Parts: sequence; structure tokens; C-alpha cells
Amino acid sequence: MKIKITYYLDVISSWCYWAEPTWTELKKRYANEIDFAWKLALLDPTGLPASAAQEDWFYRRSGTVVRSPFMLSSGWFDASLKEYLAPNLIAEAGRDFGIEDDRIRLAIAEAALREGAKVGDWNICVAIAAKAANLVPETLLKRAQHPDVEKRARAATAEFHALQVTQRPTFVIDDPIADRAVFSGLVKLEPLVAAIEAMRSDCSAYASFAAHFGKPPAS
Repeated sequence: MKIKITYYLDVISSWCYWAEPTWTELKKRYANEIDFAWKLALLDPTGLPASAAQEDWFYRRSGTVVRSPFMLSSGWFDASLKEYLAPNLIAEAGRDFGIEDDRIRLAIAEAALREGAKVGDWNICVAIAAKAANLVPETLLKRAQHPDVEKRARAATAEFHALQVTQRPTFVIDDPIADRAVFSGLVKLEPLVAAIEAMRSDCSAYASFAAHFGKPPAS
């Protein structure tokens, strides 16, 4: 068994966008040692901006916190939408075509947050996603709008809320000896690496003890 890290995200979350370099580095650093997975944690109206101007204010704050040389675009914002199902469900639907990696959701996020693409529109969003994954747009769209895909997204979001956290990204790290670390809202690499290394050390110690003494007595 391996350590597993689960990344809870919303595709258009700016903090998730800022967390992507950390996610990429973790996958590179621990490619053969850790199982990586991402799951949706859909933003509801309480986590979405009330206006493009409000979103721009948030982007100025987050951009300066991470020392970004560029500002994100609020052009994707649509005041008529209370949920952005299209970008999330299209990314989720990619799994049904064997796309388990990050390419679809990253393409959507890049188009929305850097270019201001109106990814709340299903047709605009699916064109971006299909191009990134070399899929037929109509086929991907049909799958993304299937009730089973939304059901999966809602279930993953419920898992997220069960953690009793509120921030995306949230990283959950589980190891084979039943330790768990939860990082909610942090986007920097160092604290996650510290937790992973601590878990690796403990797992190694357990393995060494088992090699010397075997399983615990039954009673």
C-alpha cells in the first residue's frame, strides 16, 4: 500500500489555480511512491463572487499573496449563474473516456482565469476541453450532461464537506498506517512535503518493526 493524496478542487477556483504548481511538483517528486487523485468540491453561491468587480478584488489579493507577475481575469463571470456546472462536470466526464490526468480541467481553468473565457457556457467550455483531450465535443458534452456525472460530482462535494473544511484547495494525505493530514486553503509546497516525509518515516518504521516482530498478538 502507498500513501495517497486527494486534491479537492473546483475547476474555476483561483486558489486551486495557484495550487497547481504545488500539485505538479508533488506528482513529479513522488511519482512512484504516492497515489494521486483529484476530486470535485463544487463551489456554491457562498463561495462565488457577487460581481466581476468583487472577483477582481479577490484576484488582486490572491495574486499579491502568491507574488504572481500577472492578474487573473474575471471575464468568465456570469451573474446569472449560481453554480458553474459546465467546467466541473465536463472535467469529471473526461474520466469516462480514460482521461484521469489534469489536462482537461487545467485547459478550462487556463482559458477562464487567464483569458476570461465564458466557461459557464457548456458549448464554449466543451470546445476547450475536447481540444485539450482530443475528444469529440458532442460526445463529451453528452456524457458531461448525463445525471451520473453530476451524481459523482455531488458525492465528491459531500465528501469534501464531511471533512468540515471550507476552502478549495483541500489536500488530504492518508498513509497505510491510518494517519491522515488535511491541508485546507494552503497552496505552498513545503507543508505538504513535510507531512509526506513524516508519514514516509513512520511507515518505514512500522515496516521495520513488522520485519523483526511480525503481527501483533491476537490477544
